[in-house]
Amino acid sequence: MGAYKYVSELWRKKQSDVMRFLQRVRCWEYRQQPSIVRLVRPTRPDKARRLGYKAKQGFVVYRVRVRRGGRKRPVPKGIVYGKPTNQGVTQLKFQRSKRSVAEERAGRKLGGLRVVNSYWLNEDSTYKYYEIILVDPAHNAVRNDPRINWICNPVHKHRELRGLTSEGKKNRGLRGK
Repeated sequence: MGAYKYVSELWRKKQSDVMRFLQRVRCWEYRQQPSIVRLVRPTRPDKARRLGYKAKQGFVVYRVRVRRGGRKRPVPKGIVYGKPTNQGVTQLKFQRSKRSVAEERAGRKLGGLRVVNSYWLNEDSTYKYYEIILVDPAHNAVRNDPRINWICNPVHKHRELRGLTSEGKKNRGLRGK
């Protein structure tokens, strides 16, 4: 068994004493930092590599914090119109996942980079934390790599905003197709 097998086994057993303590400490640390932070290396290297990350130039990882909970309809003073069946304000559910929202926020802030994929990192009562893998399409190390240079085509600009990442396709119901 390689090292990554052991690392993924640790993450699979999140309820173990060691992981629970580690996650609580990390969560406290994440709360003190801004909502979008660049990381030197991924916190979950096994997961990141499975989703397309390579430890080479042009690949970057960002941690994004997203607030938990449902989505309240943005109506001024709660004034809604139409039939009573459509007048809900508070118990509405957002149609996309928190992970896709995290990808979108990272993609908007870092317009020159392309979102490859993302994964869950941590959560507490208020926030969920995700790590987003991004690629610099202008970097020669990326342009010359046949495994990833497809993302340099202009058609892949802001793929996270158009639901073309893994999570975006899942939210659009395209998983089994």
